[in-house]
Amino acid sequence: MPGLAWDHADMTIAAVLFDVDGVLLDSAAAHRRVWTSWSQARGLDPEKVWTLTFGRRPEDTVRDAAPHLDPATERKALDELSARERGGFPPVDGAADLLEALSDSPWAIVTSGDRDSVTERFAAAGLPLPAVQVYGSDVEHAKPAPDCFSLAAARLGMAPAACLVVEDAPAGVSAAVAAGCTVIGLTTTHAEASLRQAHLCAASLAEVQELLLTEGLLVGL
Repeated sequence: MPGLAWDHADMTIAAVLFDVDGVLLDSAAAHRRVWTSWSQARGLDPEKVWTLTFGRRPEDTVRDAAPHLDPATERKALDELSARERGGFPPVDGAADLLEALSDSPWAIVTSGDRDSVTERFAAAGLPLPAVQVYGSDVEHAKPAPDCFSLAAARLGMAPAACLVVEDAPAGVSAAVAAGCTVIGLTTTHAEASLRQAHLCAASLAEVQELLLTEGLLVGL
């Protein structure tokens, strides 16, 4: 299987944890417009700000990009800009097929986003939401801290070591590895070299599905 190879002898994956943006929803273009508009309005370099956004809560990006601004106030402004991007969050290719294949297996989403916007975007994209959903507001320390993935595993009743994480951002990969999960780095928004902490990388969700189904790593399929 091109791009997917690791020694998984004696490994059993009991659940799959997905990041949302760049993994299940193709949100890069919409988010780029939001952050560019926000940056220009505040006299900041959009390119520098953009590099700070991946896999992180907006308010955490604001703290690093513009420490002189109030993160809570700027989060509201960013949410207003995002609300104008209706229809700008289509599903990533292969997302619907993969989630359908997992419909009888434990899975969760672990995102730095907020519940309302993710719920709305999943509905618009025609994607199902799992029973376990972890959002940025659910933890004190967001990605790259491991708390969000540890919480998702606990809510599923699983050990982190039994969870496979699919992530596209370096911060998310770092968080999942720190939590003790096995990690696939999905190269939808970052090159493989940027995801070097991941246990392996995949170019598409179709490759992830092939790994789970063909190689039989997921209990219950």
